[in-house]
Amino acid sequence: MSSLIPFSDEESEKFLAIRRHYEEILKLIEPDPGREGLVRTPLRVAKTLLDFTSGYDMDPAAILRSAMFKEDYSQMVIVKDIDFYSLCEHHMLPFYGKAHVAYIPNGYITGLSKIARVVDAFARRLQVQERMTSQIKDCIQETLQPLGVMVVIEASHMCMQMRGVEKQNSITTTSDFTGAFNRAKTREEFMNLISRS
Repeated sequence: MSSLIPFSDEESEKFLAIRRHYEEILKLIEPDPGREGLVRTPLRVAKTLLDFTSGYDMDPAAILRSAMFKEDYSQMVIVKDIDFYSLCEHHMLPFYGKAHVAYIPNGYITGLSKIARVVDAFARRLQVQERMTSQIKDCIQETLQPLGVMVVIEASHMCMQMRGVEKQNSITTTSDFTGAFNRAKTREEFMNLISRS
């Protein structure tokens, strides 16, 4: 994802509004908000925030459909170790980690990179890990209509590491699945495959 965001007129208004709000926030917390190092901070933060929340402007189902092909293949397809970064909606602090996604085709496959793009589309929003896990699963299930989908996400949450309980090494794992993955044997096969180096 590029941090250089092309702004349409509407996005430009959003950008300017966010920038103004951050100028006001700086005045509330910084004794010298006009010093050299902070002059462009509201501008940079506005660009960053729009980048971090750019998933709202993406259509994950359309991403999958853009590379959807008929294929007579009905074994597990796994895309693992998909890096992602998201913002916790409770504190607007980052959480980040890896997503592992599997589906069993039922007549259609999609481009492998599209699975990673779907993860990004949901990650680049204000999120909770549990919802994000289910959204990725639901999108793939509803769009490709496979025999089953399973998503596992492992993430570190800065809201637990920087504040509150301050547990630096904690990892949160979530999973959700449909169809063929309701069978314990199929889930076990997936978990074994993603745990291999």
